[in-house]
Amino acid sequence: MALVDLIMPKLGESIIEATILKWHKKPGDTVQEDETILDIATDKVDSEIPSPVQGVIEEIIYQENDIVPIGKVIATIRVGEGIDLTQKDILPSNDSKLNEEDPFEMEVPYYPPLESDTFKKNVDNDTARFYSPLVINIAQQEGISMAELENIIGTGQDGRVSKKDILAHVASKGNQLNFDNSNSLQNNNSKQEVNYLLKKENIPTASIKHDPNSNVEIIEMDRMRKLISHHMIESQNTSAHVTSFAECDVTNMVKWREKIKKDFEIRIGEKITFTPLFIEAIVKSIKKYPLLSSSIVGDKIVIKKNLNIGMATSLPDGNLIVPVIKNADLFNLVGLTKQVNGLANSARAGKLKPDDTTDGTFTLTNIGTFGSIMGTPIINQPQVAIMAIGVIKKRPMVIETTDGDSIAIRHMVYISLSYDHRIIDGSLGSIFLNEVVKELENFDVNRNY
Repeated sequence: MALVDLIMPKLGESIIEATILKWHKKPGDTVQEDETILDIATDKVDSEIPSPVQGVIEEIIYQENDIVPIGKVIATIRVGEGIDLTQKDILPSNDSKLNEEDPFEMEVPYYPPLESDTFKKNVDNDTARFYSPLVINIAQQEGISMAELENIIGTGQDGRVSKKDILAHVASKGNQLNFDNSNSLQNNNSKQEVNYLLKKENIPTASIKHDPNSNVEIIEMDRMRKLISHHMIESQNTSAHVTSFAECDVTNMVKWREKIKKDFEIRIGEKITFTPLFIEAIVKSIKKYPLLSSSIVGDKIVIKKNLNIGMATSLPDGNLIVPVIKNADLFNLVGLTKQVNGLANSARAGKLKPDDTTDGTFTLTNIGTFGSIMGTPIINQPQVAIMAIGVIKKRPMVIETTDGDSIAIRHMVYISLSYDHRIIDGSLGSIFLNEVVKELENFDVNRNY
């Protein structure tokens, strides 16, 4: 008999912990290889964790609602004789890394709200302390100075300040934060603020319990909506958002898709939407202007050579998630179509894996699906740009020809690009946007798929 450790897996470059939502097994239960043992949640997606081996649950170390660092043993499984325990995916050595990448590799120096000479001196010091993005966000929101942060005793790996450490420090100051399992921040004074607003609007506070006689209804945000709210605010606070717009004639693309879509579905077994066609044009344009596939770490610009394109996807409950097509530049149109459809179907069925929503370098959102003609999307951190495609509409347009101008009915769409003005100036943003427009307008109606 032997024991196999079940380890909280690495879930993405910037994720350092996850919350246990539900155990499907208890000590003494038999489990099959690849059978789901528990559900976990990160600040990006919920996911199921399968068993790496067949055996019996020996011990559950962390309970439901516990927040567990990546790499920690969360349970042990007793396996019988004859099981090959030398496989790296079952028993990683305690002396080796869980992956080639360190889960703390994306930590960056803390930059307080207001820089000071003392802070600059500390940052220049080779012994400057490093903190996770989560700790940085909490510190910035609470106005914790560099000196104050350095005085917090860390209980994390190598003495790092963990989320629990900084929350305990905030609580001791009287600014208690309610930090729920999904890493969504809620101010402790929110109840008082709600009561104040209700009183200001002459709404009885009893209505917060859904008083049937009240003319308002109070709906509690679900966990994902809280996450989205927190991420959007954080993005606005992090990036200097600028949005540029362009109109695009996609008549050739629309006619080509209409011509081939039935044959495409019969031969490939997939329905082709406009999304893979837009992604194809985006990838070609990023190759010409790689700064659009980058991020900012401290005062450094990190250009990502793997073009991982996120595609905003609406869920049946009205929430939004952004699965990522990894290495989108390596797929042809058929491959992109399969990736788009597969990820969209998995998202709507709640079957996305943690890795499906990580490592994005650029995001596309098709707001035209819901009838919007244009929008100003918020950047998906830590990316530096996001593109929105509006609804495609027929409009009369002036067409320039060698024989003079004429008016024709064309399929037109508005495209917007929100970008981080800290590193992308208006000129580059506009040039890239118009490069995408050029790719779409010059679509080859005689191409094969």
